[in-house]
Amino acid sequence: MKLKLTETPEQIELIKAMASNNKLTSAEAQEAFAAFVSDITQQVLKQAGTAGLIYSDFTFDEDDSPSIPLDLYYGTDVNHVQVWYQNMAGGLPSSHISGMQELKISTYRLDSAVNVLKKYARRARLDVVSAAITRMAQEILVKQERNAWAVILKALGEASTNVNGTATKHTITSTTQNVLQLDDFNRLLTLTKRLNNSFAGGTADPVYSKGVTDLFLSPEMKEQIRGFAYQPMNTRAYPNSDESTAVPLPDSVREGIYRSGGDQEIYGVTLHELNELGLAYKYNVLFGTFATTGIAAAAANFNTTTDEIVIGIDLTRDSYRRAIARNADSGATVVTQVDDQWVSRSEKIGWYTSLEEGRVLLDSRSTTALVI
Repeated sequence: MKLKLTETPEQIELIKAMASNNKLTSAEAQEAFAAFVSDITQQVLKQAGTAGLIYSDFTFDEDDSPSIPLDLYYGTDVNHVQVWYQNMAGGLPSSHISGMQELKISTYRLDSAVNVLKKYARRARLDVVSAAITRMAQEILVKQERNAWAVILKALGEASTNVNGTATKHTITSTTQNVLQLDDFNRLLTLTKRLNNSFAGGTADPVYSKGVTDLFLSPEMKEQIRGFAYQPMNTRAYPNSDESTAVPLPDSVREGIYRSGGDQEIYGVTLHELNELGLAYKYNVLFGTFATTGIAAAAANFNTTTDEIVIGIDLTRDSYRRAIARNADSGATVVTQVDDQWVSRSEKIGWYTSLEEGRVLLDSRSTTALVI
């Protein structure tokens, strides 16, 4: 992510004015620039992160206490739903058992601050100012993503749903260890359907539960998908394994994968590559911290250096919500202000950006995973 200021006469004049020796002129210019940056940062944060694909926003007035009426979302035969959320930024996500009532959402503040020397403003060095603002937005984005995915991974690591009288985990292992195949995707879709019974124990309305709509996977798993063009896919050893299990995909499918550099969807499920997923990478390690025992192949514990996950999300359920505070003065959800800690002799000017949010998963049945 990189923000770049356009070198127009107006922009150059505004940047120079921020370093003026006239305190009133400097203050007005800095306030105007902060308001300009606030709007840009808000738009960038909406588009740059991966968690924005999963969470849907609802705003609340700052200093208010956001809540969600749970009984409007789900019917249930045991009179409670399982909710996952964080109590503080960077904290351990928690599973909260709640009755059919207003769920109060714990929110936290994310902020970042930067400063530059006034001499760069006097010289109209827009590149330096742009780099500072980019850094500020990046820090907020990193914090947002870490907190959002922590809730997802905590739910995946521990969630279990009663299916026909049996406690069923929301993760399944791949048919062949360390190998991703169509058979794995097929079984994941079946798992999702079984988890998503209606409140009466029957077939769920497709309007509210389609099943897995999006898959998040590492570049290495995407490499294996490209390998579908030349690797065998059949898993049934009949009449014997050296013949039937060597059957590849149909030629038309293999050619499509070869020509496009890998499918962007499988069985109608959209694929998303995440660099944070993969052996020993950030989200994989975080999942390993949350995962219950016996979740990997052969009922072994999850090993972050030999096992990895492919995450399936059902976006039709609207289970992932982000409560985001709205500023009383501007109505913005991301607020950039002048950092007034710098005295005149410091020869610095600066800004800080902040937002208040809370991430919550209302129903973990919308989240499943393959352990590869």
